[in-house]
Amino acid sequence: MRGSTTSNPAEGTYLRGDETTVKILVAGPFSVGKTTFIGTMSQIRPLKTEEVMTAASTAVDDLRGRPDKHETTVALDFGRLSLNDKLVLYLFGAPGQERFFPILSHLAHGALGALVLVDTRHLAQSYPVMGVVEQLGLSYAIAVNQFPDSPPYTADELRAAMDLPADAPLVFCDARDQPSSKQALIRLVSYLLTLLPESTP
Repeated sequence: MRGSTTSNPAEGTYLRGDETTVKILVAGPFSVGKTTFIGTMSQIRPLKTEEVMTAASTAVDDLRGRPDKHETTVALDFGRLSLNDKLVLYLFGAPGQERFFPILSHLAHGALGALVLVDTRHLAQSYPVMGVVEQLGLSYAIAVNQFPDSPPYTADELRAAMDLPADAPLVFCDARDQPSSKQALIRLVSYLLTLLPESTP
């Protein structure tokens, strides 16, 4: 996807004529840190669609271990990040609850791949999201969002538990920390580029 230069007053904020844009889906279960991750990485003010959780949602959203969780994404998060002078990532964060999986599927259209955030305190909650991403045919990397009380699993242990494809990257990050989160995105994009067919002269 190539950018185009326009006379819009916001020219240079979103796209320049020489930039290549890549759509990345940021997925993961409920309360794994997707909104935080995009907010940390976005170079523009991120778009958020968070709503206050009501009594109706407490029956379906597991709040165990999340006493401070009062809002949830109901549509998407959006951010923009320049990895270098030529490559721009559009980050689309999808809500993680099963009732929002149709939104996840819609947001996946046109994405080059997905970064799936997981929380080792609630690892099994990642499996349904990973299943949807795989059904959609998206290549993905796993980003283990490290919380202060996260169990200390090794990468090999997590790979075995999640039955990851041998070539799928697995990285550790803190969604609040820009350098580690950026490395997760770089690892994903580097992996996705290896999957692209080589151009012929």
